[in-house]
Amino acid sequence: MGDLDRILSVLQEVRRRVVRVGIVLAAIFGFLLFFQLRAIALPVPFLGRSIPFAYPWPDPFLNVAAQLFRLMTAWMLPPGVTLLNVGVGDSILIQMEIGLLVTLVIGMPWIVHEAGAFLVPALRRNERLLLRQVGIPATALFAIGTAAGFVWLTPFTFRLLFFYVQADGLSSMTMGVQDFVTFALLYSLAFGVVGELPVFIYALTRLGVVRAASWQKHWRGAVLAALIFGMIVTPDNSGITMLIIATPMIGLYFGGAYFARRWERHRDSPPSPPRAVAGAG
Repeated sequence: MGDLDRILSVLQEVRRRVVRVGIVLAAIFGFLLFFQLRAIALPVPFLGRSIPFAYPWPDPFLNVAAQLFRLMTAWMLPPGVTLLNVGVGDSILIQMEIGLLVTLVIGMPWIVHEAGAFLVPALRRNERLLLRQVGIPATALFAIGTAAGFVWLTPFTFRLLFFYVQADGLSSMTMGVQDFVTFALLYSLAFGVVGELPVFIYALTRLGVVRAASWQKHWRGAVLAALIFGMIVTPDNSGITMLIIATPMIGLYFGGAYFARRWERHRDSPPSPPRAVAGAG
């Protein structure tokens, strides 16, 4: 097989993997935009009570994305804040943005699976072992980071910012719905990306790309990079949101450096001599 045939074979494999990922993500995205979840109570006779349950129902208007938007406004925004639909299509765009983020979070395990299946044949044995070891933690950390940002850190940030509005004696605030959704989703997604940092650091050390001592040596640059990252992903200019996202990022950096250093020590430590069996000889 010539070089051109190998390249075409690789491109065909990439195309096949991308199509499979696209089908799964499109199915999730379509469900979020064209179905709603209706809540019912299912009676359980042997328990003597009912349990909550939700079933899908076709509805392109009050869909799952719209339900999540209502949940976001009730959960994240403090009292006295009014959202305005400034643009004609803002209501459609916010549903699409919410649907894309949720699709990415739900579909991330499938994306990781397809990427790993594509890379495994070209990897050495130790690299395949590392991929299996970090694949599940990386996916879990992304989901946990995004969920923590969505459920706790983003609402905390909104409330903290609006405390300053109240402290200045200003009247109730109005906010464009597009600005609100963009800020909330980017901020939550940023925490999911930050959650990947310790896995990234550990994997580079395991592969021999970066020594553990280098992570410790360049910690000042890492702190500066965390502040710059926080400044880029936060659309406001208060500096408070930048610190809220940069602080856990710095902590995760040092956590990843610690586990990288621990693995190197374990690798370089001499093997323990075998224990003598009692009564031998």
